[in-house]
Amino acid sequence: MDTTLQAGTKIRTFEDATYRKVSWRLVPFLMVCFLIAYLDRVNVGFAKLQMSQQLGFSETVYGLGAGIFFIGYFLFEVPSNLALHKFGAKVWIGRIMITWGILSACFAFVQTPTQFYTLRFLLGLAEAGFTPGIVYYLSCWYPSHRRAKIMAIYCMGSPLSGIIGNPLSGFLMGSMAGVSGLGGWQWMFVIEAVPAVLLGCFCFYYLDNSIAKANWLTSAEKQVLELAKSEDVKAVDPQARVGKVFTDPRVWLISLICFCYVTGQYGITLWLPTFIRSTGVSDPLHIGMLSAIPYMAAIVSMYFFGRSADKHRERRWHLIIPCMMGAIGFLALPWVMHNTALSLVFLSIAAAGILTCTPLFWSLPTAFLSGAALATAIAMSNSIGNLAGFTSGYMIGYLRDVTQSGNSAYYMIAGMLMLGAFCIWTIPARLVNR
Repeated sequence: MDTTLQAGTKIRTFEDATYRKVSWRLVPFLMVCFLIAYLDRVNVGFAKLQMSQQLGFSETVYGLGAGIFFIGYFLFEVPSNLALHKFGAKVWIGRIMITWGILSACFAFVQTPTQFYTLRFLLGLAEAGFTPGIVYYLSCWYPSHRRAKIMAIYCMGSPLSGIIGNPLSGFLMGSMAGVSGLGGWQWMFVIEAVPAVLLGCFCFYYLDNSIAKANWLTSAEKQVLELAKSEDVKAVDPQARVGKVFTDPRVWLISLICFCYVTGQYGITLWLPTFIRSTGVSDPLHIGMLSAIPYMAAIVSMYFFGRSADKHRERRWHLIIPCMMGAIGFLALPWVMHNTALSLVFLSIAAAGILTCTPLFWSLPTAFLSGAALATAIAMSNSIGNLAGFTSGYMIGYLRDVTQSGNSAYYMIAGMLMLGAFCIWTIPARLVNR
């Protein structure tokens, strides 16, 4: 009995050590990639502070351009993730990063709304498949009971892009204005695009397409990882096929949930600099430094909820609570926008809740699907969900133009988050709590 117990403890210790090794190898690098991806996706929110005035773009033009990114993203999401499943992460993730880096730099030369719309659409096409591709890639390495914490750490790239990128964007826009005849916002696009291209090239050499091809793992380590993966696969739907994903009501439900929380996510990330400026702050560097505060709160929240979800093997309430935090934050904003400090408090509550939803959400599809069906479901839910980036960006800009106030937009976002929380509550606990 004691010998069996000791053997089991020894195996678990070795498994834990192996996963720590995998995590140190993969997660920091992928988190940095996500940081750069998110920065290149949303730095248009900072560029708006100068670009809209210089080019004569209205709030509606900016909102439509910011949102049209997600139309391209929607169209190419599923094909991109199926391509990753076929060609492997090292080639496909590298291709995505190089392409979007080049396109992001091209924004420095935008002069008309049509050019702005076209580049944002192409950027969406280029970046499609990155986030669901990484989610699928990590699901090939980690069993379900380890994913929430790992996804939380990976998704910290999003708030880190705000903490690092927002002050950097503000600094570049202020200090580089007029250099070589270009505006500060133009230099910001060029400089912040370079890391994406460099990291994309590095992907070809650093990432491994599977556990079996990872030369940095020993045979015993590969065996324990494959065993954990095979045990996890037994718990998912063995009959799931790619074609059935599109008629599976579970996948449509989680797609709606994704749409709801992404509405809030891009309400924060695309408009946060504008929200802060509306409280009376005008200097780009000061806006950048203040906008880092909500992202700091998000990092703490993401780690706490992700760790707790894995510890208790509970998914629903760990996702419902962050959704409601986001709703409360946005509902309070119309009443405190006259005060910068209070606005930052409620923007921090909103950001902490909304950005925490992302890593916890991905534990839903990975709980009941695997293989190509999982890759398809992840891409489908993410592509439909990210259409909220289009509707959210456009509607916020339109409502601000029409009402000359952001209040109606805040209520719209809060309503979507509450709908998302209700949809999560309807999911049977037995389906996802493992």
